[in-house]
Amino acid sequence: MGTDKPVMITVEAIVHSPVESVWQYWTDPKHITQWNKASDDWHTPFAENDLKVGGKFVSRMEAKDGSFGFDFGGVYDEVSINESISYTIADGRKVKIAFIRQDNDTKIVESFEAEETNAIEMQQAGWQAILDNFKKYAENVKE
Repeated sequence: MGTDKPVMITVEAIVHSPVESVWQYWTDPKHITQWNKASDDWHTPFAENDLKVGGKFVSRMEAKDGSFGFDFGGVYDEVSINESISYTIADGRKVKIAFIRQDNDTKIVESFEAEETNAIEMQQAGWQAILDNFKKYAENVKE
């Protein structure tokens, strides 16, 4: 044990917004707190982001009824503005996100190492739900 490669899970979405806007919505804490949830009974009351190699980020995710909450955070391994981000989550798993310009749209491809507690399908569904919330938010931001 310990020699197996982690299972990689990938989620993706095409956001009908230019990559520069998508990048800002993805990385700015004032936006992160608006979209970072898997369902409407959750929210992110706090986020901070030091977007640079070696920089740390954290988002506080909580059930709106106060029954459960946790911090999701890590350290950036790579940051290529408007193109990609990779980071290591606090539990040691790796995540890579690509922002691919497609004319006036942006394709987001997010790959992450699965954890061993929850089923792969459940993890994929949860991360996809958050990405879908991001897409909905990014396509409807009123600044």
